[in-house]
Amino acid sequence: MDLLNALVVLMNFVIVPATAYGAQLALGALGVTLIYGILRFSNFAHGDTMAFGAMVTILVTWGLQGAGITLGPLPTALLALPVGIAATGLLLVGTDRVVYRFYRRQKAKPVIYVIASLGVMFIMNGIVRFIIGVDDQRFSDGERFIISARTFREITGLEEGLAFRTSQAITIVVALIAVALLFWFLNRTRTGKSMRAFSDNEDLALLSGINPERVVLVTWLLVAALATTAGVLYGLDKSFKPFTYFQLLLPIFAAAIVGGLGNPLGAILGGFIIAFSEISVTYAFRKVVEYIGPEGWEPDGLLQLLSTDYKFAVSFGILLIVLLLRPTGIMKGKSV
Repeated sequence: MDLLNALVVLMNFVIVPATAYGAQLALGALGVTLIYGILRFSNFAHGDTMAFGAMVTILVTWGLQGAGITLGPLPTALLALPVGIAATGLLLVGTDRVVYRFYRRQKAKPVIYVIASLGVMFIMNGIVRFIIGVDDQRFSDGERFIISARTFREITGLEEGLAFRTSQAITIVVALIAVALLFWFLNRTRTGKSMRAFSDNEDLALLSGINPERVVLVTWLLVAALATTAGVLYGLDKSFKPFTYFQLLLPIFAAAIVGGLGNPLGAILGGFIIAFSEISVTYAFRKVVEYIGPEGWEPDGLLQLLSTDYKFAVSFGILLIVLLLRPTGIMKGKSV
């Protein structure tokens, strides 16, 4: 019984939250890796792109809620998500036309794109803060839990209760659907195959008659869909605050680089590695050890390696180790 209680504690505070967080990071890292693999630069505005998409979705959600339109037990934000994706797609395509296309025609070096993306990042961040403010915004509605801790305890008779939030379940399901659709598109459609060919060898792809502007357009639209979805899922699971998405840029880039920058499978793997590492290293294992240790024995301290204040330091540490030992990442993506 104590072993089951220890397992429930781990599920409640490590495994389930890390799986949901890993799915959010994986979607964010997929956007980063698509831009790096196809457009060949590191987009530092990606975190604020997520914030912009989430902001539009929140505003539409509030409008729908005000009109009395909901999805019942599910968050209304799912109904507003397509509008957020469309608005973010228009923003990214417009940004490409105004900023990045000029440098693309000039055959600028990647570092120029990076500097330009930093400027875009600050502009996007300012727009989001100006429109929706700087405070936490909560927009989730519907049923909060699929199963609450009290219900779980009543059903199982265990001392510990497992709480499985609706937002966590939706994150996992939506992420699975999004990843499946992305891989189907890249591997089964003509446009997806053109994008992969363009990523592997740009000159050969151009000689084959592939339209580079079409590839760029579709890439930005896919990135808009992934970034908005990731931003909304993160906001539903935690809360929406513009500066938080700026901070998310580090674990997202760490996930993409750890898995293999430019490799979609690597982005997914890296997302879960970073998520489980962050949560495991900053979780206090005292209660788990109390259950599985000798009866009557209590460990000294919280058995916590790092405070949760240093969560992002875990991402940074893993990123440094991978860059030093294996710059191409676990799945052998493109070197940084």
